[in-house]
Amino acid sequence: MRSRALLALATTVLLVGSNATPVLADPGWSLVPDGKSTTTGTDAQQAKGGRPTAAPKTATNYMAGQKALPGSARVVRERWLSPRMLDLLISSPSIGLMTPVRLLLPKGWSKQANRTWPVLYLLHGGADNYTSWTRMTDIAGFTENLDAMVVMPEAGRAGNYSDWYNGGKGGTPAWATFHTYEVRRLLEIGYRAGTRRAVAGLSMGAYGAMKYAARYPGMFRFVGAYSGIMATEIPGIPAIIMNAQASEKQDPKALWGDPVRDRRIWAANDPVALAPRLRGVSIYMSSGTNSFMGPLDPPGSPWHPAHLGEPISAYTVKALSKRLNSLGIQHTLNLYGNGTHTWPYWIREFKNSYPMILAALGLPGGGPPKLDTTDRQGDWQLANPRP
Repeated sequence: MRSRALLALATTVLLVGSNATPVLADPGWSLVPDGKSTTTGTDAQQAKGGRPTAAPKTATNYMAGQKALPGSARVVRERWLSPRMLDLLISSPSIGLMTPVRLLLPKGWSKQANRTWPVLYLLHGGADNYTSWTRMTDIAGFTENLDAMVVMPEAGRAGNYSDWYNGGKGGTPAWATFHTYEVRRLLEIGYRAGTRRAVAGLSMGAYGAMKYAARYPGMFRFVGAYSGIMATEIPGIPAIIMNAQASEKQDPKALWGDPVRDRRIWAANDPVALAPRLRGVSIYMSSGTNSFMGPLDPPGSPWHPAHLGEPISAYTVKALSKRLNSLGIQHTLNLYGNGTHTWPYWIREFKNSYPMILAALGLPGGGPPKLDTTDRQGDWQLANPRP
């Protein structure tokens, strides 16, 4: 009984608490009273020093979290944060709210360009938001010369990259529809996004990346999953997922229904059940295998319950790897032993998989995954099963 409670605690933190660092709201998107202007001196300076494209003048009052406008999805506001970084605010019927997306744009980009760019989607973890990749990493500097768009969409604190079942009624939030249809199509129509795509994520975002790659065959050429749940129906995991939702004050059954009565819905959101659809996708999965401190943890760092997310992740990653092996689907698996459920390991694993991302996007420098031998332990393998 005690071990079961510990397991629930671990994955509650894993799914809805992707790191021990407090999440800070982006003050520029704070809600303001209706009818008041939100154009600030900072916004104006950022726009002046950034790209020449400006947001529609009629859109300056819309803010994240406000009710979506009637009708189809549309971009209602743009906000330049740097010459490359652009935040979009989308009125999304799938979410029912004004929902933000952050872009890092390549050199030479413009809405009027006579070409399109490949797209890398980066998905955030639980209890976090669309700013996490730029807030917690140097992704902007790392991709400075990347000839591709980097897209970081909002996904909710516990959205789980899913169209919620809501007792069979559907409706909002429909995060999968928002990401794979609304955001994708708006970027293709108005922002010169191409159709060559890769997706990667950490923790809850790792689950989302793998689920999207499997559920929408042909949409993504690469998937990177760092320390996430890769199997939702194996013993113990359904109860843990429902416990995680409850910890965020959500109806545990609103996400996918009852795991027994609505097993069809759970299977439709399970990477293991969807595994045959991953054929032809370049796949990278990684996880620590215990909750011990590793080489990237500063000496004397306090232990945190979130670190128990690593062995839980490894448990599910192994289940998906086994399934992929049985199907003869090649994939790269890095189970690195010691290491906590924190950003230093996710950054390392993202960089390890980066050559695979470049290859999938058809860009120079692509190739097999990088093996970082200085900061890792455990098993690294290219799972390439014989037919």
